Amino acid sequence: MPWHATRVAGVPTLAVALAVLVFALAWFGTLGVRHLLGPDEGRYAEIAREMLSTGDWVTIRYNGLKYFEKPPLHMWVTAISYTLFGIGEWQARLCVALAGIAGLGASMLAAARWFGTRAGLLTGLVLASAPMWNVAAHFNTLDMTLSGIMACVLASMLLAQHPSATPATRRNWMLACWAAMGLALLTKGLVGLVLPGLVLVVYTCVTRDLALWRRLHAPAGIALMLLVAVPWYWLVARRNPEFLRFFFIHEHWQRYTSTVHARKGALWYFVPLVVGGFLPWLGLLPGMVRAVRQRVGVSGAGTARPFEPALMAALWAVSIFVFFSLSGSKLPGYILPVFPALGILAGVALARTGERAWIRQLRAMLVVGALGLLASPYVATLDSNNTPNALYRAYAVWAALAFALALVSAAAGLWLLRRRGRMASIAAYALGMLLAFSTALLGHEAIGRSASGIDMVGPIERVLRPGMPLYGVDMLDHTLPFYLHHPLTMVAQADELSFGTEQEPQKWLPTVDAFVDAWQHGPRAIALVSPQTFAELSARVPMHVVARDWRRVAVSNFPITGAR
Repeated sequence: MPWHATRVAGVPTLAVALAVLVFALAWFGTLGVRHLLGPDEGRYAEIAREMLSTGDWVTIRYNGLKYFEKPPLHMWVTAISYTLFGIGEWQARLCVALAGIAGLGASMLAAARWFGTRAGLLTGLVLASAPMWNVAAHFNTLDMTLSGIMACVLASMLLAQHPSATPATRRNWMLACWAAMGLALLTKGLVGLVLPGLVLVVYTCVTRDLALWRRLHAPAGIALMLLVAVPWYWLVARRNPEFLRFFFIHEHWQRYTSTVHARKGALWYFVPLVVGGFLPWLGLLPGMVRAVRQRVGVSGAGTARPFEPALMAALWAVSIFVFFSLSGSKLPGYILPVFPALGILAGVALARTGERAWIRQLRAMLVVGALGLLASPYVATLDSNNTPNALYRAYAVWAALAFALALVSAAAGLWLLRRRGRMASIAAYALGMLLAFSTALLGHEAIGRSASGIDMVGPIERVLRPGMPLYGVDMLDHTLPFYLHHPLTMVAQADELSFGTEQEPQKWLPTVDAFVDAWQHGPRAIALVSPQTFAELSARVPMHVVARDWRRVAVSNFPITGAR
């Protein structure tokens, strides 16, 4: 029988292949459509560019200064992407897109192994169309890279504990789990070990299954994890003795236990993020709870305490949610690791959900889409110091289009349910949701283009020369250095580079007076300043405007022609 005539979980293989192709095009084809946003996207794109430029892959630098807030794996992958494909936006986002796909694929594999092929396919559809997961996979941040790796940790653990796994298979999957934790340690530090450890302890307390610990292959696994992670930590600490205290005390203990990073949030901070991030599938929540309570997938033949995969996934989501909710530092991306576990549970629930329940889900999304479409003109009324109203008005059109697509997706799901069955309905609905939220993201370019400063790059490049100082006066611009391929020299305010300026004080100007002296008596230079700072400084020293937008002004200390 030819491959295109075969079926996967009752679905024609050709249909599955076409769905995968469409999802892949939507997933990877949109990576380079938007310009980079600050702070995260520009920061990590520029760190990788400087890593590639200097050839130093051990001591992380940002704008030429030591930057030890995060380990290097994400930047290593991005620098490799630059090496293979050149420096650009989609190359900078390739790491997170691959992490998202890796986490999705691993979750599908684990769900298929424990709950059946259909549940595996549905897990993939759910996770790919979950807004938080697919949007985050198109933003150049470490949170998505960590979450993709953590999804592999969870999936490997689930696969290793399947009752039909041979001793060799269990060992290999557990070694893969430990290796993934080593990669997590190289992505965001100790959280890559703390989170799986927390989930394992909570699972053991709930089930009292102490025998699970004997199936972890801990001695060999810990050795493998350390082999993956320790060499970089050893090298960077050897070259930079100040690294260990800053990284483990300031960036781990103080970040979690205090508000030193000024990223406060209420105890319920992550609730709307999970609700919005899983919006298309919230109607499955009762079925997800039932899957846990009914111990779906459990096969206890010959064991006193069989492993419970649905419970493990649920405790993974709940434990990580509680862990970050109790933290003194909160950012939206922190909650991303819960979504693969939610995706697995939703895939199981969806495979067991009847037609009436699925119709209720589709009708609910019809209401959500209609309400969103009616409310989208409100976006056009917004205004703020950071984003002028004109940009919001441009984005309002895209917001309306995204809700319209969500509305159409739910309607298409209802139409296909009657004519092609539930699987076709779910697939069309999931694809429509992916396209809807991708549209909302792509439309953000209406705001993001000016925020990136890309329109200033051409005029600045015409006068900026290699080796010429590029000052950031009272501001750290996170995107222009990447686009200009030229690091900033900080002035007066070190911002998040304060650790680096303390270690290498000769690489910045600590006061405005020092800048004024360098501006008047030093070599030719370019400076980036805010409009307010420009008004203040231009009264003291000559400043020739090279380019400007609503948030920054680029000036030179020498006359130029053709500037705007």
